[in-house]
Amino acid sequence: MIENLLAKIDPSKENDRKLIARAFELAKRAHEGQFREGGAPYITHPLAAAEILADLKLDSPAIAACLLHDVLEDTAVTEKQMEKEFGQEITFLVKGVTKLSNLTYRQQEESNLKTQNLKVASLRKMLFAMAEDVRVILIKLADRYHNMATLQTCAPEKRQRIALETLEIYAPIAERLGMGQIKGELEDMAFVHAFPEEYRELMKKVKDKYAIRQKYAHKILPLVTQKLQESNIQLLNVHARAKHYYSLYKKLQKVGELDRIFDLVALRIILPDISGCYEALGIIHKNYKPVPGLIKDYIAMPKLNGYRSIHTTVFAEEGRIIEIQLRTPEMHEHAENGIAAHWSYSESNKNKKHAADIKEAQWVAQLKNWLKDSDNQELYQSLRANFFSDRVFVLTPKGEVKDLPEGSTPLDFAYAIHTDLGHSAKGARVNGKMVPFDYQLRNGQIVEIIRGKIKKPSQDWLRFIKSGEAKKKIQSWFKQNGQVIKTNKERIKLLLTVKDKIGLLAEIGGIMKELKINILEIKNSPPMKGKADIQLTLNVTNRDQSKKLFQKLEDNKNIFNVRKI
Repeated sequence: MIENLLAKIDPSKENDRKLIARAFELAKRAHEGQFREGGAPYITHPLAAAEILADLKLDSPAIAACLLHDVLEDTAVTEKQMEKEFGQEITFLVKGVTKLSNLTYRQQEESNLKTQNLKVASLRKMLFAMAEDVRVILIKLADRYHNMATLQTCAPEKRQRIALETLEIYAPIAERLGMGQIKGELEDMAFVHAFPEEYRELMKKVKDKYAIRQKYAHKILPLVTQKLQESNIQLLNVHARAKHYYSLYKKLQKVGELDRIFDLVALRIILPDISGCYEALGIIHKNYKPVPGLIKDYIAMPKLNGYRSIHTTVFAEEGRIIEIQLRTPEMHEHAENGIAAHWSYSESNKNKKHAADIKEAQWVAQLKNWLKDSDNQELYQSLRANFFSDRVFVLTPKGEVKDLPEGSTPLDFAYAIHTDLGHSAKGARVNGKMVPFDYQLRNGQIVEIIRGKIKKPSQDWLRFIKSGEAKKKIQSWFKQNGQVIKTNKERIKLLLTVKDKIGLLAEIGGIMKELKINILEIKNSPPMKGKADIQLTLNVTNRDQSKKLFQKLEDNKNIFNVRKI
């Protein structure tokens, strides 16, 4: 049973192979008589998860801990016994992953809001454990990946709950760690269970489009290859890649039309080095006209998770538009596996845990510091907005890259540079033009803050500023200066009569996110004859916001009635 796993371990590392075999034997004995919901022996699950980590080339303690990750929680083996048998390092990793098992959505009678009942204390534990040893979350991601791959054996309600967890928590973490392949596959496996109706609708829309664009990509692939080779460009690999379905679904929600998505199927070209990437870009643009504004140089400006590549969108054969991606083998490996792609362990410092101190995990340390000073109120919404959200990358006038949550303003940028700059801001320029403080920044823009002589932030800034860090700095200034922060928020309750439709809560949540309205509580009644009632408790800022909310809810064809109670 363990043969496939051991085949992935370097034969010359006999001690590693023995450690993994011992961990497997203990896990097998401990889980004896336990079965998965589909009827398979339970040991097949930790074994499959461990094989994922072996494919990612993680070290033997991580693989051993993965084999043992459910032993403390689900069997009679004690922490003391495990530590005696395997030592502190592996026991720490197992305990770290065991804590994560508490990170679940609790479906209570009074509410089934997907994030409202998240156990915030367990979320904190997970993030703190990540900051101390990144292997904890890598083990959990492998565990979650196999659970998603076998999710069809679970009951429908459980499938949806686990799928939503995956989309809300684990896929974003994988993305922030640069693990693009696992992130994309987790999302696609979760999509079909979390939003089955939306998944079916998308498949109807894109099935033929995918086939057409795949055929076109494979048609022009040899033509592009020929043009590059004629210019003596050395190519290591050229292939087409299809966009993941859930990624496509999210992009469609933004752009609205499938014809405006040019990377549904993209060409990916692997070159020996960085200079080869730029030489190839020149040849491609010599032969194919680039689409203005759709050249993205992530080599010069890597993403926060370390992703590097050049993306260019061009008018190719037959005047059709296609995206081409250029990268080195190292960039490609990193884009697929992120933090695990350059996993290393210092032999000279074996007692030191794997701290989250490399580029892909630096955000974890920032998050840890932010968590220390934040309370539980609206914590998860803030986490999604500031750490699990999409990002924008903007530049200082000197060319330094700043990474901010999507929807950030010049004030978010100012406070990201320095607290005093934010407090003293009196104006902003974007690409040389004056903009208001509530202007939403976009990728690649150059932002300049005009500094005043007096530090005097405005309470009005709290209304539109995006990042939690900036909000805390502004609130702290008012507190230190003895000023009370005025709040115009009004708590309202709405009763919605809606169609009994999976995914409708996500639509309603999207409306709230767009209007920046906090959901305090949600209750719903059991559906009858295809309809259900949903009661929302909300914080609204002003009448205009309330008016827009009513309009958007009433415009939704799946919401039959909206009234204030």
